[in-house]
Amino acid sequence: MKNLVTQISRVLVGGLFIFSGVIKMNDPVGFAFKLEEYFGEDVLNLPFLQPWALHLAVFLVVLEVMLGVFLLLGCFKRFTLWSLAGMMAFFTFLTFYSAYFNKVTDCGCFGDAIPLTPWESFSKDLVLSVLIATLIWGHLHIRPWLPVRWNQAKMVGALLFSALFTTHVLSHGPVWDFRAYKPGTDVLVAMKSAEELGLEPPKYETYFTLEAQDGSRVEVSGTAYIDEKWYERSDYSILEDGTYSKKIAEGYEPPIHDFAIVINGEDRTEEFVGAPQVLWLIAYDLSKANSEELERLIGELNILIAKKSGVKVVGMTSSSDEEIANLVTKTDCRFPWAVMDGTALKTVQRSNPGVTLLEAGIIQKHWHYNDAIFLKESNVVWPE
Repeated sequence: MKNLVTQISRVLVGGLFIFSGVIKMNDPVGFAFKLEEYFGEDVLNLPFLQPWALHLAVFLVVLEVMLGVFLLLGCFKRFTLWSLAGMMAFFTFLTFYSAYFNKVTDCGCFGDAIPLTPWESFSKDLVLSVLIATLIWGHLHIRPWLPVRWNQAKMVGALLFSALFTTHVLSHGPVWDFRAYKPGTDVLVAMKSAEELGLEPPKYETYFTLEAQDGSRVEVSGTAYIDEKWYERSDYSILEDGTYSKKIAEGYEPPIHDFAIVINGEDRTEEFVGAPQVLWLIAYDLSKANSEELERLIGELNILIAKKSGVKVVGMTSSSDEEIANLVTKTDCRFPWAVMDGTALKTVQRSNPGVTLLEAGIIQKHWHYNDAIFLKESNVVWPE
């Protein structure tokens, strides 16, 4: 019985770690953005780690896949089991902290493929922790299923796959796109609210923390605050730091939000989304962008605008007006730039810079700067 339980746990944990690692390996830049959130001052307060987020993300996803492979093959048993235990202890604490204090709304455990709420992530980590504890308990039953040479070949193959796949997606973008801005998305429709679509929106409740004169505290919902007339009780006062909003009923939420193309104070979202053909040049942070590639792209887009008057082009960044002005002067940029929400831009484009093509409001393609050569190799038919 102990052997059976151990083998079932072994397959579940190994398979899940490989699946989770490959999903995040498909988009290590997105995972790095999530780590940056965790390292922020309002979460773990480790801002010195933020510049290393991408390096750490790549290391963690490769380690995750290899630990899953080691476990299934039965290799490096002691290292594998204690590494799994250490990782789960850390991530269980992280997801609990995130859920309890409502700091990060999606842990990024399975990238954008399977979004999980903080409490779902914590529950998943608890189950995995129990399974890993079961593996440690039954470690004597974890033995290699294949000859040593076969195991070595599979480990080398897994490591080679991880290295090549990670290099490819870092140089060209995700192979499988699960983002809200994936090709085929009608942006204007994806921005519509539940009310506009005739659907039920999620419901939220405000909660107040009230402090009595003797220092005791009580938490009440906004509904109870009104119904029970807490506002009439002079012996209680509301603590501003203890006021928060909580979702109490699920409903439709637009997949695209916090997205508006505002140029010089004018909202031009519909113009640069719904046009017959439009190109977005996205550099979510000009100071961190590959400046050589950014200048090359601006030059190519300037030529495209001159030759094809039917193409609309807009630049998008979260950088300051001063940085934009310096870039425009330096490159003789012939299209406008919008200052936008950096998180939204990171979701649209993992490449900094990168280009996105829309036709009649529908996203057609994302180009990493390594692939964005519009005038020479693109198979897109540009209007005259």
